[in-house]
Amino acid sequence: MTLRSGIPLALAFTLAACTGSALRFQSVQDAGNPGGAGDVPTNPDDSPPAMGGISTVSGTGGVGGQGGLTATGGSSVDPLVGGTGGVGGSLGAGGMTAVDLREVFVATGNMATPRMEYTATLLRSGRVLMFGGLATPSSSHPGAELYDPSAGTFAATSNVVVGRYGHAATLLSSGKVLITGGCDVNNYAFATGSTELYDPATGKFATGAPMTTERAFHTVSWLPDGRLLIAGGANSKGNLASVEVFDPVAGTFTPTGAMAQARQWHTATVLPSGKVFVAGGKGSGPDAFATTELYDPAKGTFAAGPNMIAKRDSHTATLLPDGSVLITGGENDDSGWPLATAELYDPVADTFTATGKMTSQRLGQTATLLPNGKVLITGGYGKGWLASAELYDASAGTFTGTSDMTTTREWHTATLLSNGSVLVAGGENGYVAPMSSAEIFE
Repeated sequence: MTLRSGIPLALAFTLAACTGSALRFQSVQDAGNPGGAGDVPTNPDDSPPAMGGISTVSGTGGVGGQGGLTATGGSSVDPLVGGTGGVGGSLGAGGMTAVDLREVFVATGNMATPRMEYTATLLRSGRVLMFGGLATPSSSHPGAELYDPSAGTFAATSNVVVGRYGHAATLLSSGKVLITGGCDVNNYAFATGSTELYDPATGKFATGAPMTTERAFHTVSWLPDGRLLIAGGANSKGNLASVEVFDPVAGTFTPTGAMAQARQWHTATVLPSGKVFVAGGKGSGPDAFATTELYDPAKGTFAAGPNMIAKRDSHTATLLPDGSVLITGGENDDSGWPLATAELYDPVADTFTATGKMTSQRLGQTATLLPNGKVLITGGYGKGWLASAELYDASAGTFTGTSDMTTTREWHTATLLSNGSVLVAGGENGYVAPMSSAEIFE
């Protein structure tokens, strides 16, 4: 018997303490069952992402030009480019020009510490900040470290203020990284409302203003005016419908209109219109949601969107260059069987249509928008832990297998680097301790 996402029994109780939700156990007939991982948005600019370029959605949650936008529960949001260790996020290309890739995975240096459920955030320098997560199948945490793409190595940075997982990490226009919420490993793994800021200039972390609500496995999305929308998640009282906005100039959090449904393990994608599209996720029951909602920053309120074709949580959501949103995989109930199906949301018609199926069922995979417009899907859990990867071609509406990763992974991150390659790191590949290995898709 295991918790969702194939994590060990000891960790199941840690997660339950953080979110206050019932333990989600499933009997496993193959190797186990999966979890969610995500990436984030990107924008190489100094300012909040401008609308109109390539972009995408988490926790953990995230990733591109159009808004660089969004992450997922426990994912990382990064106006430059970042990965996340949370649920179903995706990554954008951030205005990069298309590059020719060999479409192979090659090993790079190992992280200093094994980690899962962490965030990976691309800094303006081109280095990647790996923050928090779990270093063992318990409540220990691995702090933070930096990946240097030019050297292909990781090095530790200063101590974090709070050890946490299931948080979000967001690159601000100042170049600092805002860390929000998550499960506080120093406080019996309860969800926290605390925040901290990483300053790349000094390499140090400092305490930030608290959120209005304690939350973990939430999403964070850039709004057109430069503020951040923080939605949903869970804490010890249960799943959350509450939403708040962070003003990076004032450094404060204020409540805004709530969602119609309390949800975690959802995705949040900033559309070309500037609205934020929230899809799926899970409440207190066994079934995932098919429902969607749209946040209008001009009104500060959510309105119902169309239902997805399938109920999903722990899925990915990726904003494509044409403005549509690609939804892949996830699960639709507590059975633990992942989905291979994918669908497209058209924000102009406000409808969903089916698109080609993935080559494998996947839960806990990552989805990264490449500079050439294709979407790279890596790992996760299907009929066992997966090393396989595939590419979605939006022009053909099909998925095609590409080279396998060097190892199986779920709960990992995938971060689009400044040169157009993708850093894939960490996660876990069975009922074992989290992984320190990393590799590059190039």
